[in-house]
Amino acid sequence: MKPEALRARLLAWYDAQARDLAWRVGPVDGRAGVRADPYRVWLSEVMLQQTTVPHATPYFLKFTARWPTVSALAAEADGEVMAAWAGLGYYARARNLLACARAVASDHGGVFPDTEAALRALPGLGPYTAAAVAAIAFDRPTNVVDGNVERVISRLFAVETPLPDAKPELKRLAESLVRDERPGDWAQALMDLGATICKPKSPLCDRCPLASDCAALATGAPETYPRRTAKAVRPHRHGVAYVLTRGDQVALVRRPPKGLLGGMLALPSSDWRTAPFTEAEALAAAPAPADWRHVGEVEHGFTHFTLTLKLLRAEGEARDVIWSPRRDLDGLPSVFLKAARAALTNLL
Repeated sequence: MKPEALRARLLAWYDAQARDLAWRVGPVDGRAGVRADPYRVWLSEVMLQQTTVPHATPYFLKFTARWPTVSALAAEADGEVMAAWAGLGYYARARNLLACARAVASDHGGVFPDTEAALRALPGLGPYTAAAVAAIAFDRPTNVVDGNVERVISRLFAVETPLPDAKPELKRLAESLVRDERPGDWAQALMDLGATICKPKSPLCDRCPLASDCAALATGAPETYPRRTAKAVRPHRHGVAYVLTRGDQVALVRRPPKGLLGGMLALPSSDWRTAPFTEAEALAAAPAPADWRHVGEVEHGFTHFTLTLKLLRAEGEARDVIWSPRRDLDGLPSVFLKAARAALTNLL
């Protein structure tokens, strides 16, 4: 493998095949001197940490239309940003997003620092995102390694160590290919190759500009890389969600600031535990005395566990709740939006 020849082939492929992304400055514009907006690069990278480009793009467009600069985002109320984030998952990332935006606005005059080390010092901005912003927005020769890049590198070098133990080795191998020449384009070329050609299943090896150098392809089974250890079975939990209505309004509560879905508006609910709730236990945990009726269940998957929510619905009054029109429930976290829609549909 000759790194310089490999880099030349991949960058030439990227020049011709780069994805058209809402936050990206393409290779032609980049070579003409157009620089990517660090705010847009950072925002897109945070959104993409746990979702796909098609899912993240509408959120990105809404965020940048509503908050076109990092200072505008920093000045927004927490609840507004959290509601806009609903559906992107991992609400701790939304809290970190605000913390970082406010640090950039207050400590850096609304301008992102331009080195990996200075970016890494911002709150809520981890090593990967710091490297990505430094490379893509500021053309710094950093080592940007996401899941797509790990897959490309593991196949290119036929790394036998399974993930996650292989991560340090994959990062070291990826770093061996980084140069001062076009570091932002190089990072994005690797990402695009992993997303469009070197796919997790059924990689399109016949279209790959690096096929002649790929050690995994030479084995005849490139799709078996990266090697992985067997996944542990996710634990399952049970809970009860309460849909209390008052005419066209639905009772909501603000979840505690710490923990899962912290600070978000949600349906009142019981604790989530390993054992299902009996009818008596479900009624005892209700937010108010009412004629509660069982109206079904919903299933939801989080990263570390799955959840079954029993749904109880009633018409009535309650103290210490926030009444919201039904039409305004779209900002709820997806698990509670799913529960509300099911309960309101099952019993009219």
